[in-house]
Amino acid sequence: MNMAPSPSGPWTVHIGEAARLAGLSAKMVRHYESLGLLGAVGRTDSGYRLYGETEVHRLRFVRRGRELGFSMAEIADLLELWSKQQRHSGQVKRLVEQHLGQLQQRISALQAMQRSLQTLLGCCPGDEQPDCPILDDLAGSPQRHSA
Repeated sequence: MNMAPSPSGPWTVHIGEAARLAGLSAKMVRHYESLGLLGAVGRTDSGYRLYGETEVHRLRFVRRGRELGFSMAEIADLLELWSKQQRHSGQVKRLVEQHLGQLQQRISALQAMQRSLQTLLGCCPGDEQPDCPILDDLAGSPQRHSA
């Protein structure tokens, strides 16, 4: 670890170490940087990126946001709120409530897909015959087979 002072903290590390500290791949660190989620990242004279405590902390924040299913735009909004001293927790709560509502809609859609697939599986004899109600359904065939 390079112990040189940095504008973003008392220590700096190269991308591989920053990625390791944040629990990410170096590729994802570069991606998040390209999206502007880290702000200006320092560079050595030879062009290597240098990450300080601030950047590593932001990378951990982004990783956790992704684990919770937030979009990159939502994470950018949350990072902005997180960095503001004059934020209102109500803004954060509204953003999270909206995200939770979207997750609940996706869960409902996935459960409907699951029920449909279970029904289709129940309709398919799974034998040596060529007739397959699963393929008929996927093809949009108007006839339905029963189990």
